[in-house]
Amino acid sequence: MRPKPLLLILTLLLAAPLDAQRPDRPRRGEGGGFSRGGQEDAGAASESSKGGVKDYDEVIKEDFKSDNGLFLVHRGDDKVYYEIPQERFGEDMLWVTQIAKTQAGFGYGGTGVGNRVVRWELHDEKVLLRDIKFTIRNQDDDTVRNAVEATSLAPIIKSFPVKAWGKDKRAVIDVTGLFMDDLKEFSAARRLNGSGVDKSRTFVEEVKSFPENIEAKVLMTYRLSASQPTGGFGRRGGGTRRDPSQSAVTVQLHHSMVKLPDQPMTPRERDDRVGFFGVSFEEYGGSDHEVETVRYISRWRLEKKDPSAAVSDPVQPIVFHVGRGVPEKWRPWVHKGIEMWQPAFEAAGFSNAIIAKDAPSAQENPDWDAEDARYSSIRWLPSTTENAMGPHVSDPRTGEILESDILVYHNVLKLIRDWYFVQASPNDPAAQSLPLADDTMGRALAYVIAHEVGHTLGFPHNMKASSTYTVAQLRDPEFTAEYGTEASIMDYGRFNYVAQPGDGARLIPLIGPYDFYAVEWGYRQYSDAAAERDGLDALLAKQVDNPMLRFGDPNASEDPSQQTEDLGADPIGATDMGLKNLDRVASYLVDACCKEGEDYDLLRNMYDQVVGQRNRELMHVANLVGGVHRANLRFGDADQVYFPVDRARQASAIAFLHERAFTTPQSLIDPELLQRLEAGGAPDRILSSQKRLLGALISSARVKRMSEHASRTTPDEHYAPLAMLRDLRMGIWSELDQDEVSIDLYRRNLQRAHVEILAGQLGDDFPDSDLPALARGELSALHGALHSLLRFPGGTGDEETRLHLEDLNARIQAALDPRPSGQPEINASPTPRAEVK
Repeated sequence: MRPKPLLLILTLLLAAPLDAQRPDRPRRGEGGGFSRGGQEDAGAASESSKGGVKDYDEVIKEDFKSDNGLFLVHRGDDKVYYEIPQERFGEDMLWVTQIAKTQAGFGYGGTGVGNRVVRWELHDEKVLLRDIKFTIRNQDDDTVRNAVEATSLAPIIKSFPVKAWGKDKRAVIDVTGLFMDDLKEFSAARRLNGSGVDKSRTFVEEVKSFPENIEAKVLMTYRLSASQPTGGFGRRGGGTRRDPSQSAVTVQLHHSMVKLPDQPMTPRERDDRVGFFGVSFEEYGGSDHEVETVRYISRWRLEKKDPSAAVSDPVQPIVFHVGRGVPEKWRPWVHKGIEMWQPAFEAAGFSNAIIAKDAPSAQENPDWDAEDARYSSIRWLPSTTENAMGPHVSDPRTGEILESDILVYHNVLKLIRDWYFVQASPNDPAAQSLPLADDTMGRALAYVIAHEVGHTLGFPHNMKASSTYTVAQLRDPEFTAEYGTEASIMDYGRFNYVAQPGDGARLIPLIGPYDFYAVEWGYRQYSDAAAERDGLDALLAKQVDNPMLRFGDPNASEDPSQQTEDLGADPIGATDMGLKNLDRVASYLVDACCKEGEDYDLLRNMYDQVVGQRNRELMHVANLVGGVHRANLRFGDADQVYFPVDRARQASAIAFLHERAFTTPQSLIDPELLQRLEAGGAPDRILSSQKRLLGALISSARVKRMSEHASRTTPDEHYAPLAMLRDLRMGIWSELDQDEVSIDLYRRNLQRAHVEILAGQLGDDFPDSDLPALARGELSALHGALHSLLRFPGGTGDEETRLHLEDLNARIQAALDPRPSGQPEINASPTPRAEVK
């Protein structure tokens, strides 16, 4: 469905324009014929005193402090009053609630609580605050619209009696309870594990009225629940532990109410071939034979100053303020990360579309506030959490992004240091000793900021982007200088772990080809609807022949081209290069991390990072097995959407895992490392990695997918689960082919895990796949091989191996025939050693 002029479900009252300038706070007796909003004429005041409505001066007293803006706000006698002009009733406003300040152990300042659209309505002598939803609509002026309106009644959040009438029938209401009563619609209680608000320790600190918004700060005290947190901050990693002796938590909540645009932005319908966040609703108009779900992309309102120019400055650029808390030495790099997107917007027709500015100091602008919903900012949070986030707030009517506050947790610096050292240092000699240079850290931080800014521009993660470059391209200095290391900075490719020393390839991602493409698809301005339709269709057609321009959500377990933390179109080749680099990193870990007189904490951290990186890269290979590539193209563009990984590629993945995953990584068990780190634990660490891989391969979902593919194709076209399980067994138990079998500690651990995982598949009384039957067959074959081997004296080379095999043989017997003790054993047919395969 193509966008139509937006007609909202509920009829909006026409809004009178706001004053061009914000007046000074009015005082009694000043010009304009009113005092702090002014009172009605005597006749109106007398008439309105009925039903509890008082004279204006009885409610708004001489010593009250008043602030004029969207509403007139009055404070006095420990109360807050809104004086609402008639033209403001019926207008849609966005209410955004954030935790501006908090205590250690209770989340982080700057964290969002929620946002919703509200509308103030006058009903006789009451003012209603209503919660406006846009989930069902009718954009055609037909009879169905009546039914839609009858199903779209807006809930009443709170009702306020009119206390007095001001000039021009402005309604004066007491809104103290709106902030003090902790209404569920605006409450942070769930995030903080609060059980209720303590009003004796809750205060409205500040309410400011601006021409198009009202900002309120409330010091809120919540009694703490005795139960454990189940959501919000209670589940976040990192951060300072909270004080267990506390009975309550006090935070500063910031409520921002912003008038939505009088003229809604022209929306652009979403197409899932290009990745955008969005808003959606059910459309009950049109001539279709079913309800249509309409989705608009989330984007900023960029309009050219000169629509006739090929490239023009926008009327209103996207401005990000670098917050006051961002450390001074990182500020230039944060600026750089924000403005990395400028070339992409220029290619789409906008110069200076996105701009970074330092936030004004308190002396320069005392009214500037990062929580003010008119401003977008980069906020630095004191936290051990290794992360950054790029949320945004959008108009639910059209998808227009109104503001964003990017949250950068302090320990993101540790995260990028660890990533860069483990993934990129083999190609950057200066990074082979720690700490990293500030310039290196700055470039890495700019990459993180650019990624988060991408989210605030409307872009979700594109996990297909990192799989479109070949291994050769990732090692090519000219290619990576032009295109970066992944087709989109919105992927999770991280740093170039594929390039080898001497290649000279780029190591840090750039705004990639897909990012330029997505900016053009979402933001290019067209002369009319027909030109827009033709332009967007032409852009989509480019995806057919250019995989760099395609989009894919995270789908690692099914589609090996949509994995996270990966690089390259060939997971086997990329991982081969990556593991070589990890061996290099392990060789200089001690020199890089250890200094005279210091402990081994940094060495421990970096060793663990190397292990984690190795695990991720090996899993990229495992996901080739039973994998299916999805090409998100339309009918006529491709003969099919799903393309199973070919048989030879899947078999090669298993062979690679036997060579690199199910053997013992000598670089990670080097005594020079381990004897500095621990008394023991390396075998368990290696086993944990191997079990994770085995569990991923021997899984019901994977076997079902492989079985289904086998049912559709000829034997030479598919890799059957039976073949995969046999290949696993033959590699894991390859020692059984030795003339004198000897199995070391690490391999004994692996073989036990193999038997354990297979045996675990037999207990399902109602299996949903062939896996239990296949697992039973694998255990039977292994049982026969072990039984045969153990019958011949001298078949094993050492006592530990013999006992290990006897134990596993007995465990397999118990798994296959779990009868009570004392019952006769089933006959195991000896398998000649020549027939083990």
